[in-house]
Amino acid sequence: MTRELLEVPTPVHTPSSSAVAHRESRLRTAAGHLVLGVLGVGCVIPIYWLYATSLRAPEDVYSLNPFPWPLSGASYAAAWDAVDMPRLLLNTTIMAAMIALGQLLTGLLAGYAFAAWRFRFQNALYLVFVATWLVPFQVTMLPNYVLLNQLGTLNTVLGVIIPNLCSALAVIMLRSHVRSVPFELLEAARMDGRTAWSTLWTVVVPNLGPALAALGVLLFVNAWNEYFWPALVLQRTNAVLQLGLRSFMGTEGNDWGPLMATAGSACLPVLLLYLVLQRRIVDGFVRSGLK
Repeated sequence: MTRELLEVPTPVHTPSSSAVAHRESRLRTAAGHLVLGVLGVGCVIPIYWLYATSLRAPEDVYSLNPFPWPLSGASYAAAWDAVDMPRLLLNTTIMAAMIALGQLLTGLLAGYAFAAWRFRFQNALYLVFVATWLVPFQVTMLPNYVLLNQLGTLNTVLGVIIPNLCSALAVIMLRSHVRSVPFELLEAARMDGRTAWSTLWTVVVPNLGPALAALGVLLFVNAWNEYFWPALVLQRTNAVLQLGLRSFMGTEGNDWGPLMATAGSACLPVLLLYLVLQRRIVDGFVRSGLK
């Protein structure tokens, strides 16, 4: 027998299927993080440019340098001198908070009724709520304006709040969250002799803490950023911060420094609210689809 026949062939090591799958998973994860990073930078750039412009010296407002230097607070001083910033911040906070709380309360009550109770025409009534979400604002704008005129609440912050105390979005989202509460808890509360009102506030609401926080921030931000409806109701006064921006817009041009300083001041309360409730917001979105 020859020497070649006696030699044992050396095995060829090939990567296992699990190692290949693990490598592909890591590549997909890295690609996903890269895409999210690029999108995140794209979202941050406008906000960064807003604050960069507000911190430039008045003579450098139109500069394209991404790093403002030397830093200057002249735009913020001019903005606070031109408008009553504390009053605008207070009015806007009250308006947004009242709208968010009203929508949370009505959405919680309606969502609890649709999820925990059975009654005639339940599905039809729920579809009516959904349909109101699809109605354009321009359809209800004139009837609401006429109603506010009859109530004598035009040119007041109360006139901005009243038509926005109910939100179909809040009803839809809270109905889904209430349905995620174990039905056994509701039955146990009823067998324990609790009323429907007591069951709502002692059993349902404690289980909806993250969801209520996340939805509350969303509703607050929507109300805070609203411009068209306050501009329509508050025609004779700049009572809220968003309308205060009009003070720096004119036919001859915009005063960009104070304008960006005012817009930057308008962003800070929402940012602080998110930082305070960040954990609950993330928890609410993570649990939104879980039973």
